[in-house]
Amino acid sequence: MRIEQDHFGTVELDETALHGIHTARALTNFPIGGPRVSRQLISAIAEIKRAAVRVNGELGFFSPEIVSAVAEAASEIADNRIIYEFTLPAYQGGAGTSTNMCVNEVIANRALQILGLPCGSYNSIHPIETVNLHQSTNDVYPTALKMTIIRKVRALSEKIATLQGAFQKKEQEFSEIITLGRTELQDAVPMTMGSQFASFAQAIERDRWRCFKSEERIRTVNIGGTAIGTGLTAPQKYIFRVIEKLRSETGLPIGRADHTIDATANADCYVEVSSALTANAVNLIKIAMDLRFLHSVKEISLPKLQAGSSIMPGKVNPVILESVIQLAMKAKNESTLVSDCAALGSLQINEFLPLLGDAILSQIDLLSDAVTILSSHVDQITANRRICEERLFAGTSCITVFLPEIGYQKAEQLIDQFEQSGETNFRSFLESTLGENIVKEYLEPAKLMALGFRMKRT
Repeated sequence: MRIEQDHFGTVELDETALHGIHTARALTNFPIGGPRVSRQLISAIAEIKRAAVRVNGELGFFSPEIVSAVAEAASEIADNRIIYEFTLPAYQGGAGTSTNMCVNEVIANRALQILGLPCGSYNSIHPIETVNLHQSTNDVYPTALKMTIIRKVRALSEKIATLQGAFQKKEQEFSEIITLGRTELQDAVPMTMGSQFASFAQAIERDRWRCFKSEERIRTVNIGGTAIGTGLTAPQKYIFRVIEKLRSETGLPIGRADHTIDATANADCYVEVSSALTANAVNLIKIAMDLRFLHSVKEISLPKLQAGSSIMPGKVNPVILESVIQLAMKAKNESTLVSDCAALGSLQINEFLPLLGDAILSQIDLLSDAVTILSSHVDQITANRRICEERLFAGTSCITVFLPEIGYQKAEQLIDQFEQSGETNFRSFLESTLGENIVKEYLEPAKLMALGFRMKRT
């Protein structure tokens, strides 16, 4: 065992433990279940530590040997080669200080091992005075969070693009199938099934654009601002160099905020990103509900994936759509936590950033899962042309198509005649009254989906 000491006393640790006294106290203080701190966030913090020690080495604060060992240890964490030491709960007080200190300690002790020194030999490499030099949790944590969000939003955007493509494929596949358009779940006017899927594709395309644009809001970071954004205790050369080093090493398009006090104190940028994610969640719920309805009336068929009942043989449920709806609902609700946390920040810091970070990263993960499973599901959807046409012509809703030809009053008369005739197929009735050529012309899919109609010359 080894003994470590801080302002509050001593703590006994296993001699090979990479974490130190600050992490041990946090584990004792926060015996909380639920999610752990995001691995991607830990990796991003390690990348910041690596950039910082290299800049500090360039400025003459550390020897090349120490810089090399600390940078190597940070790289191991960034590459997820050290994961067992990071078990802190996501919900912690102190604006993320416990997480920052845990990374500092693990890097320091791993660097000591690399140099052949025992863990805890902080006279050589210290978690705070070496690994955390010229930094604060208040500029490290939010910078790492923004880096993580950028990466995850980019990945989500690519998955959304795949879903958009799946809907566009069905748009083409179903372009010649005439079906019922509905308003308030009542029969309205004819449309093509392809245009129905086109509307899904357009909504998802906007989600992709929102994801792309939301990245702009989190590209400016406050690294170098230290405690409250004034850069107190950090050399000016470090402040200007560390962001350049971080951008160069990560390849992320990040830059130092013009006003780092603002970037440290205010979290509205996360709310903006979360709002874009919420729009995606709303679209996924709406689309999944629409697909469930179209499947229930048998106008489309969803792939059969598993038994739907333990008592009703042969029953199959739309399980993927129900899962998507639940994932999207959870993601939508996470946005409430993001906005609440942003609002509760006080003066020069947002002390609720750990919860905010967990909520927005969870929101992205939930939507990523929802989009992924929906994409493969949409690929397997088929449309039932016969049932679509039967439903369309079992009622009189398609009469609206012929208004430019016959007018409103004549249309009402034809509806009355049809209802009194005892016939069951409205198309056949219209062909016998208006003529086959007129009916065929007006019910052509291309003409149905044309924007308006061309006036006849007089």
